[in-house]
Amino acid sequence: MRFRKTPSEEFAGFLGEGTAITGELRFSGTMRVDGSFVGSISTADVLTIGEHAVVDADIKVGAIEVYGRVAGNLDAKRRVDVWSTGHVTGEVHTPTLVIEAGGTFDGRSRMIKDKEEQDGPSAGQRKPHLEGVDEAH
Repeated sequence: MRFRKTPSEEFAGFLGEGTAITGELRFSGTMRVDGSFVGSISTADVLTIGEHAVVDADIKVGAIEVYGRVAGNLDAKRRVDVWSTGHVTGEVHTPTLVIEAGGTFDGRSRMIKDKEEQDGPSAGQRKPHLEGVDEAH
């Protein structure tokens, strides 16, 4: 049986409310941002945007949970969760996008699997076979 860790045990880093940072953020583990951040963020792991956070950044992550405000391009290898207090403006690339009732998303999304992305847009697309239709015509 697996038990979920408490939030304080999960976070490897934390930018508190009232903190304002501009630059490039790279980290391992789980990071929570509750302040203001402008720049770029990258990790193969998890980023949590807290309810009071305001983030204007290009973001590349394994997964992201948005409770606050994010503007910019979001590229998540696994999933993007926008919770009821979350607001995302920009382009989102992820195989799984979940928007809870009350959460907002204003932008474009592209939901593709890694294999499809590597093989290109025509990969995996086969001509459909229709019963009773002669393919010679």
